[in-house]
Amino acid sequence: MKSRITTVAISAVAIAALAACSSTGATPAGSEGAEGAFAPTDVRMIVPFAAGGGSDVSGRAIASGLEDATGATITTENREGGSGAVGYSHFLAQEGNGNYLLAAETALLALPLTTDVEFNYESFTPIMKLGDDYTLVVVPGDSEFQTCTDVVDAARGDDGVVVAVSGAVSLDEVVFTLIEQDQDIEFDRVPFEGGSEVIAGLLGGTVEVGSLNPSEVLGQLESGDLRAVCALSADRYEYEELADVPTAVEQGIDVAFAQWRGFIAPGGISDEARQYWIDAAEDYVASEEYTAYIEDNLMQANALYGDEFVEYLAQNSADLEAVVSQ
Repeated sequence: MKSRITTVAISAVAIAALAACSSTGATPAGSEGAEGAFAPTDVRMIVPFAAGGGSDVSGRAIASGLEDATGATITTENREGGSGAVGYSHFLAQEGNGNYLLAAETALLALPLTTDVEFNYESFTPIMKLGDDYTLVVVPGDSEFQTCTDVVDAARGDDGVVVAVSGAVSLDEVVFTLIEQDQDIEFDRVPFEGGSEVIAGLLGGTVEVGSLNPSEVLGQLESGDLRAVCALSADRYEYEELADVPTAVEQGIDVAFAQWRGFIAPGGISDEARQYWIDAAEDYVASEEYTAYIEDNLMQANALYGDEFVEYLAQNSADLEAVVSQ
């Protein structure tokens, strides 16, 4: 897998250095009260991918939910580039600042395993895992591919199959690699910076197949512009909109892998700031807004907080490493 990934080390390190110049790394004055109580001010939610994709949707939903839970104002910032490395490197420079959050996903674990970046999940303060977001294999509405088996068979042919990946170390890269390993095939890849660009590539004929989260592509599926040929989930979706989409497993392709979504804070924040955001996350999960986000984006609710989230990340990182090292 490493041989197919564009190294983003130089740009990531450069961005980190520039970000460090613009940030002292210290918690702003006034964010810690006289008795150590944390009170957020001018909170920033960093989304390390382009607007319009699943990470952007997740980040804005979390920011809105946390605003309702805390009364704080949270501004969302998209800092895309380098398959997420630009945003994460900027976030790394906010060490100790409890007023910064980041909408995290599988790239948090995949980037350190596959590129020369200066961080891993232990560099940050994990706050909350919202749930699991499986992916669909999709093709243009007029594609000759009717099933995932058709896609695999074509990949074995002389012409091959061109697939889109939203970031060279994204969930898409992982699931296509898993399909390759399971079926002993190889895809041709074209990397994009986010789900909205993948959709444009599919509609424009730049690529033949994409892997997209349901929330990113539901509108195009409903319009018929795109079509799902299989779901890379353990079981079929129970949501009415996707209930008829067969799983890859049903088609003889033993692949099911979920992208988790959640949010983290910078490393080195105070215990009070960490607990503040965990409490706010728990309040968010208890709200109708959280339920609406999960259902509207066809996700599986599976919230974890603090130390439990850290344990999950450790296991998920080990599982991911087993995939990318092959």
